[in-house]
Amino acid sequence: MKHLLEQVVINDPRSPFNGSRQDILIQDGQITAIGQGLTAADAHRIQMDGLVVSPGWVDPFAHFNDPGSEHKETLESGAAAASTGGFTRVFVVPNTKPAIDAKTQVEYIMAKSAALPVQVLPLGAITKGTEGKELAEMYDMQASGAIAFSDGLKPVQSSGLLVKALQYVKAFGGLVIQIPDDISLAPHGLMNEGIISTQLGLPGKPMMAEELMVARDIKLARYTGSRLHFTAVSSPKSLEYIRRAKEGGLDITCSITPYHLMFCDEDLVNYDTNLKVNPPLRTAADRDALKKAVLEGWIDCIATHHQPHDYDAKILEFEYAKFGMIGLESSYSVVKKALPELKEEQLVKLFSLNARTIFNLPEAIIKEGTCADLTLFQPDQEYEFSRAMIRSKCSNSPFIGQQFKGKVVGTILGTKISLNN
Repeated sequence: MKHLLEQVVINDPRSPFNGSRQDILIQDGQITAIGQGLTAADAHRIQMDGLVVSPGWVDPFAHFNDPGSEHKETLESGAAAASTGGFTRVFVVPNTKPAIDAKTQVEYIMAKSAALPVQVLPLGAITKGTEGKELAEMYDMQASGAIAFSDGLKPVQSSGLLVKALQYVKAFGGLVIQIPDDISLAPHGLMNEGIISTQLGLPGKPMMAEELMVARDIKLARYTGSRLHFTAVSSPKSLEYIRRAKEGGLDITCSITPYHLMFCDEDLVNYDTNLKVNPPLRTAADRDALKKAVLEGWIDCIATHHQPHDYDAKILEFEYAKFGMIGLESSYSVVKKALPELKEEQLVKLFSLNARTIFNLPEAIIKEGTCADLTLFQPDQEYEFSRAMIRSKCSNSPFIGQQFKGKVVGTILGTKISLNN
């Protein structure tokens, strides 16, 4: 099968065609020609106003609930949501039933991923059952295809266990991902501790719970000389610690969620359970500090923290609602809206290039002779995000009905092409 992308702008700083408008011919999953006025018999032609193509985007943290809670999401529906949002690779957390804590579970994900439009890569659990008590067989999981290691939504609390994990993965160049959260501080907190939580009468969770964990984990990473990635960073003080660690030569990286750039704790005044997330939404000043950090380049990548929940898990009292929202389909548009001054080259680094480097993924340079691994999008296209655009099994999104500028058209990964309607 041949695909001909006509007059698309190439957004890839490493490509010799970066910034230029070209035709791209893809045949049998390979980019075979780039130039002007290309033609090909019986090729599927793709031509749209303002179409931009970049290396395929990567989401390093999403929950597909498969196996165990397939009523919320399956690998198939999650992959459909990912391709709709422009992602060609997604890392799934190990908080399934059973947990992804052995090579059998890793092989299950890898086998099913082969038939999907995007590559779904499992994060192997650091501890058995993600229970934080005993190390899992990380070497076996890595050999079977685990991209990195994390206890996902249940960050490792024990310093002794985490230091052992960091030492263990160092032997084969592995990487540990942590949500920085000391759950012993305000374990019943529902939102950010501050003026708004007091006004709403909701138990608060202090930023210190995140900052203590960041400081501790950086010390452990320095001690072991291992690689560590923080995800869903939400505190300016945490970013200061991470910045100093980077400047000190440590192999520390971090990601941020789109919703922490868009919302703050003031948006919870109507008790919208879709905004109940962990780490919680911080103050407006904290959100602005996160935006500044993105613009200055201290944030390495965007992580959607896609977390589907069925209707009954969200439409109830705030106290009892589950944490998390979906985010794969809306991620690009949300970041564009939160940071309209962000340049497209910065966006492709946040969504693709930096994650590929951090997690040692295959290069996806847009040039002749390479495998097609592409995201297609229209940066200037205005639209309303609707429930009909959601391919996930769940629709726990606060963005439904909002106006956005910047729309994803689809993805191409090898011979697999997925275009949005």
